[in-house]
Amino acid sequence: MKKYILVLLTGFSFTAAQSQEIRDALRYSQDNLNGTARYRAMSGAFGALGADLSSLNVNPAGSAVFINNQVAVTLSNFNTQNNSDYFGSQKTEKNNNLDINQAGGVFVFNNQDKKSDWKKFTFGVNYENANNFKNAVYSEGTNPNNSIDAYFLSFANGVPLGVLESNQYRDLVNKEQQAFLGYNAYIINPKDKVVDNTVYESAVQQKANYYQQNAVRTEGYNSKLSFNAATTYKDKLYIGLNLNSHFTDYRRYSSFHEEKKLPTVVLPIQKVSFDNDLYTYGAGFSFQLGAIAKVTNALRAGLAYESATWYRLNDELTQKITSITESGKQNVVNPRITNVYAPYKIKTPSKLTGSLAYVFDKKGLVSIDYAIKNYSNTQFKPENDNYFGKLNQSMRTDLANTSEIRVGAEYKIKLLRLRAGYRYEQSPYKDKATIGDLNGYSGGLGYNFGATKVDLSYAYAKRASEEGFFSQGFTDGAKINAVTNTVSLTFLFEL
Repeated sequence: MKKYILVLLTGFSFTAAQSQEIRDALRYSQDNLNGTARYRAMSGAFGALGADLSSLNVNPAGSAVFINNQVAVTLSNFNTQNNSDYFGSQKTEKNNNLDINQAGGVFVFNNQDKKSDWKKFTFGVNYENANNFKNAVYSEGTNPNNSIDAYFLSFANGVPLGVLESNQYRDLVNKEQQAFLGYNAYIINPKDKVVDNTVYESAVQQKANYYQQNAVRTEGYNSKLSFNAATTYKDKLYIGLNLNSHFTDYRRYSSFHEEKKLPTVVLPIQKVSFDNDLYTYGAGFSFQLGAIAKVTNALRAGLAYESATWYRLNDELTQKITSITESGKQNVVNPRITNVYAPYKIKTPSKLTGSLAYVFDKKGLVSIDYAIKNYSNTQFKPENDNYFGKLNQSMRTDLANTSEIRVGAEYKIKLLRLRAGYRYEQSPYKDKATIGDLNGYSGGLGYNFGATKVDLSYAYAKRASEEGFFSQGFTDGAKINAVTNTVSLTFLFEL
């Protein structure tokens, strides 16, 4: 028998059931333009240049271009503006964050054997916050067709009624838990009130205008620690290797609220609030190989391979739902349980980058990078898991083989450096709507004080997206235009 419920239990529920989505994989597969101010100012077009700590992220051979030992630290201010459009209602949410996003050093060892063709060896260590997850998105509007009831129905159908009535939330797998929440919040009902019933219907018995709000706040980081080694052959060929350790800590708070807006009809459920708190943490490993060749004194060519990143991650999920009936009765389903899911793995796609750069004597340079990455190769593991198998098939179907172009330029005026760049990255989705193409512009300047250098940059990026508030059943979502403005300041010291 359905009952009004306020669960007071606290603790953890350990389960092997999954709740991952495609966007969870893309969170670790997509790269942001991070690093030193010089690197940012030239939009990351450093694959054939080197001599910048962040250039090692593109081509590890770049450390062999350094002449002297060097350390660098970068401070960045990230400003993100998310413009939301949900059924014609427009809202803007802004977020600002200050972070030390890069620190590292390169050490140069010249070969004392003058007869050797191997002229130089370099070793480097560089830390970067590859992705700053701090962000906020708020959407609201009136949906003329769909309610959150469809979300709970999509999980409930196929679940025996007896499972929902004779078990607690903590004893159920993810699919059953979602059905449990909808059932005990009076949002869905069984068609037949027998224990083996597996078909459910909405308690919202009539179409209405649904006023809906969705607030999402994220925080955390995805950082990378790179250990680099490189060498120079005849001052014509530079070869390098990176071994990368990845660390991630991500938190996503989401709160969805719905009210029925049909004044002439009294509906069984008048208001619903559904809160989810997802915490993901873990580590990963990747490697990079690269080479830079001096074709002529002015022309340089680079080629670099970045392997897949193999992550081992852990998820924890906490949920709560509240509904209010037409009589004003409040139904609170708060299990006070944190679901701790079994560890799982993500394999991100590899990346291949080709680069060209032309150096105009001592006046300046122009550089271009072209990279390809096949997002459809992204995988959750273990692959023999039924849920992950279906998710991997969806990614093979929905995700695309993409290209990225980065162009950068630098001009020298005595001790002053003027820089500019452009970046274009294709959408990881074939439909180009779920996540759109990215366009970015950048600029900056630097000043050489001798043993100390200071660089300043500004980078702008814009990308549109339209992801559903929920992964299934109720998949309506707002159109989001995200604009990111980043100001970076780097201090470099030659040792």
